[in-house]
Amino acid sequence: MTVAWRQLLARLRALLHLDDPPQRIALALAVGVFISCTPLLGLQTLLAIVVATVFRLNRAATVTGVWINLPWFAPVVYGAALTLGGWILPDPGGVRDAWLAYFLSRPFGLRWQDFMVLLQELSAALLVGTTLVGLGAALVTYVVAFGLISARRRYHEK
Repeated sequence: MTVAWRQLLARLRALLHLDDPPQRIALALAVGVFISCTPLLGLQTLLAIVVATVFRLNRAATVTGVWINLPWFAPVVYGAALTLGGWILPDPGGVRDAWLAYFLSRPFGLRWQDFMVLLQELSAALLVGTTLVGLGAALVTYVVAFGLISARRRYHEK
């Protein structure tokens, strides 16, 4: 098992021992998962700490939620987000698809100006898509985490 998986599993086990009620832990974890789906790579952990502090959520649970979206899941998350965003915000002229094809055909030969145009073309679809993917992932996370934490606590109360 890789180090990243071990660290993540250790963080998830630690969540089971927090003193907060199960619904607060599940909410903090779900908020972290939502943040992990945003396109703000590199800022997600910091954003999780700020959001957790402002809304008085458990910071450890929120950061753990961010870390659930491991780097090798990111292409799947952002690919799904772009697809979903593309369905909601259609591109009748095909500009977005043309730029994306251009980028994929020469990822290392792309000039900075080209990258900025590509980002501008994809940003609205990506924002809508990541919001929806993040909401779905957060909802599933809340339901699963609340169920598991509640069940574990009931088991240990016996």
